Amino acid sequence: MLLRLVPEFELRRDVVPWLAERGCAAALDTSENSSALYVVNVERNGKIIYTWKGNQRNTHIGLYDLQTKQNEHLYMFEKNLHIISCSINNERTLLAVSFCQYTEEERASQILQSVSKYLTLLIEIHPINNVRVLKAVDSCVRVQFLYPVEGRNASRESRLLLVSEDKYIEQFDIYVVAEEDHKVVIQNSGQLPRAKVVDDLVWAQWDMMEQRLFYIVPKGSKSTLKCIQFYPDENFNSILESHLDIAVNDTQLKLVNFGYDYCQDQDVASKSLNLQVFTSKAGGLCVCCSLVSDIPHEIIYSIYFLHKGYNKTFTVSLERTESHQLKEVAFMNLDYYVAAYLPGQFLHLLNIQHPDLLCYSLFLTGENARIDTLQKCSIRSPWVSAVLDCDAGSLYDVSISDSALLQFLQKSKQDCERLAALHCALLYFHHSEGLEMQIIRWISENLSTCHSFDPIQEFIIASLHCRMCPETQNLDKLLPYTSLHDWIGFQNSKGFWEKLNSNLESVKYAEPHLHYHSKMLRREWHNLSEEREERRSTAYLRNIFENAKKVLSHLDTWDSEARLVPLFEEEDYQQQLLMGLMVAQLKDHLMRHLQYVGKKKIDQIVLDYVANLLNLVHRIMKEVWRRYQLHSCVFCFDERGSAAEFAVFHIMSRILEAANGMCMPLPPGFHTLHLGLGVRCLPLHTLLHYIDNGVLQLTETCVRKLLKDLDDTEQNEKLKFSIVMRLPEALGQKVRQYWNHPINANLIARKYVKLLLEKLGNRQYSRPIPERLSPVEFLPLNYLTNMLAEIENQGMHPYEKQDHVNARFVEETALKHTMTLLDLKYS
Repeated sequence: MLLRLVPEFELRRDVVPWLAERGCAAALDTSENSSALYVVNVERNGKIIYTWKGNQRNTHIGLYDLQTKQNEHLYMFEKNLHIISCSINNERTLLAVSFCQYTEEERASQILQSVSKYLTLLIEIHPINNVRVLKAVDSCVRVQFLYPVEGRNASRESRLLLVSEDKYIEQFDIYVVAEEDHKVVIQNSGQLPRAKVVDDLVWAQWDMMEQRLFYIVPKGSKSTLKCIQFYPDENFNSILESHLDIAVNDTQLKLVNFGYDYCQDQDVASKSLNLQVFTSKAGGLCVCCSLVSDIPHEIIYSIYFLHKGYNKTFTVSLERTESHQLKEVAFMNLDYYVAAYLPGQFLHLLNIQHPDLLCYSLFLTGENARIDTLQKCSIRSPWVSAVLDCDAGSLYDVSISDSALLQFLQKSKQDCERLAALHCALLYFHHSEGLEMQIIRWISENLSTCHSFDPIQEFIIASLHCRMCPETQNLDKLLPYTSLHDWIGFQNSKGFWEKLNSNLESVKYAEPHLHYHSKMLRREWHNLSEEREERRSTAYLRNIFENAKKVLSHLDTWDSEARLVPLFEEEDYQQQLLMGLMVAQLKDHLMRHLQYVGKKKIDQIVLDYVANLLNLVHRIMKEVWRRYQLHSCVFCFDERGSAAEFAVFHIMSRILEAANGMCMPLPPGFHTLHLGLGVRCLPLHTLLHYIDNGVLQLTETCVRKLLKDLDDTEQNEKLKFSIVMRLPEALGQKVRQYWNHPINANLIARKYVKLLLEKLGNRQYSRPIPERLSPVEFLPLNYLTNMLAEIENQGMHPYEKQDHVNARFVEETALKHTMTLLDLKYS
């Protein structure tokens, strides 16, 4: 089961034993058809209000505190009543109760015809004292106290919302005074001040945590979603208005989170709108709505992502099932995700941060969608990651199971499922090192099974996004969250919204262009890589390499333990150049859009980002190294590589491919290690093919070790010669000297003559070339060496750091080569 539910409160577990101690037998009947004991409300401060019938069929109201795990008796009516709604103020001095006084059968009698069906009372309970009638009407009323900011001192004022079935909401202001013996009573003996909050609504939802009222009013064939924010010490303000393309049935009012009268809610549910609004810590605002389908065994529901400007409607064809088993879809708020759930059929998780990419949603059926403790749809989501089963009277903390998600990832057959599970795991569990290692292992085992995306790229980008974005507001809009910018999703709904707030407008039109992209980085890196040596000493480049130095120094402070993988042990000009460029360009990008953050903070963000990037590659390598039990023998070239080394070489090749695709720097030493494994594992023709195509890059450390350590057998000579012939000129000058072999000397002499003559260019000599004493009487060679010596004397020596390579060296090499060809001995 993908969702894990932990019971925070259960009537059977937390209340029934307490009632049994008090000798209440009637409340012990917790069967499905019993209405003796049930939850009527959950307050913001974690207080759960419930009601039960006493032994004399009187009606009691109790309270359970989630923090203290204690029950408390609040009030008793000395008659059998059906409690509809109940709320207690923050100071626990006032209790508002709405109940039905009689059944329809009782009303049929002559005596009760003039008595109102519903009564709403305000009761002083500190101590129990006066009772005031707020409403006596024939329409149902719900009550809800407003709650102040947590931690605020006790207030003399309480405010109460009354929600009428007649489609209006009003607010009562109640002032209390403390009398002797700490008795708290209502100050005003007359009419309580009241204010109309909203009229003509057809749906309303209470957000207890943020003290917001969402409601819908009909407007022609469409409807308008509005939101009112209640403030602790002020009045209330309308903060949102958005038009929805949803047809509403305005004959019956539907209320969400205004108490939990399950019997009445069931009756209303079949006649009114099944809709819920969810908010998230990241600023997400979603509207989830179940729609009516004319086709049997078909479920339709829509999710409106107001914060992104997207909506999507889903149609699910169910397997053949009895009509009485078909119930409405239940929606749950999991913060980063919203869930649509139909017991026994499906569980659909939708990522609310990236609704434009449908591959970020998980649609589960069968065993993966099963939630044993929620087999009915009588559930509400009172706050984030919480579910209240109204029928059973149980409150659960709901979360995604890391083990179940990992198992789903491993068993998935489709790329969209793999991608969604991968991002879900990284989003929820990026602080879990153990799970991260298991994900890396899955990636290493499934590099060839993912055809539509690169799992290494997604792992690195998503991990960076999850780690960095919580630190700074709006950073999530500036850093990439996926490498897939063209995955087939769905388009913006044209004409759907008539009015959007400024955040939505900025997201809708600007956000796709705000994310940092590597296109400019790649172009600048290539330009600087091709510059001549003399350009590399400029102030600009010095700053670039200083950036790289800061990143590596920053990384050293994180990982002080001995490194399992031989990385970060050498300098790598190209990777440090890319590293420093990424720091510079990312810094410029953030400075343009986060000016209020400050330069010092942005510098730290950028250093953390690039260092985290390198650290993630290192973590992948470390896990792979540990799994295949490799050690330093990969740098010994006197034997062939094992199957484990070949597997690691293949993984490193995919890491390199992922890095190239994103223009991402790699830890210094990566290319040396990769080349070393390639030499050990690949046949010569394949090795050279990889080098020629840029998969393997020749590094000074590896080539120098190869030339020095390998003896000159025929096979090794062929390998060395092939490597030496492919060396870039600057690198060749540094490492060819480590191979003391005629072939290499011949190559050095040829290169030297070529470079010297190129430097000479088309210059003409007006003066004769002076004769030099030479032990060889071979005029063409004598003339060449004399000319080379004269050019050297003019300061054109191309191998200034290798004093032994000069005209004399060329002469000796030429003679040795000629004598070898003639099979003669040179003395």
